[in-house]
Amino acid sequence: MKTVILVFLGGGLGSVLRYSIGKWIGTLHTHYFPFGTLVANILACFALGIILGITDARQLMSPSAKIFWAVGFCGGFSTFSTFSGETLSLIQSGFTGSSLLYIGLSLTLCIGATLAGLYLGQGTY
Repeated sequence: MKTVILVFLGGGLGSVLRYSIGKWIGTLHTHYFPFGTLVANILACFALGIILGITDARQLMSPSAKIFWAVGFCGGFSTFSTFSGETLSLIQSGFTGSSLLYIGLSLTLCIGATLAGLYLGQGTY
């Protein structure tokens, strides 16, 4: 039961941060492109990389803290469902090029952010 509570609390924190970042970034531009979700997902992937690096390589985090941050927080902070919905919305609105750009940027930048965070967390830079 403790694990479920940790995931619940971390997920709530991550979800609120994702929502806030999305709203804030949405006020900075008028383009029909999901920059808020892209930025939130990149940051979540970077945070996950750091968490994995410091827990797996350096063992600086307890298993409970790893559950809270990696599964709960990063799981709530990132959002594949919103990414998928926004991609379909771009396609349905006739923005096929933007949807392909969104997919490419999301995959490339999120994997790169996770890798960068992992290296930073492991201290292998």
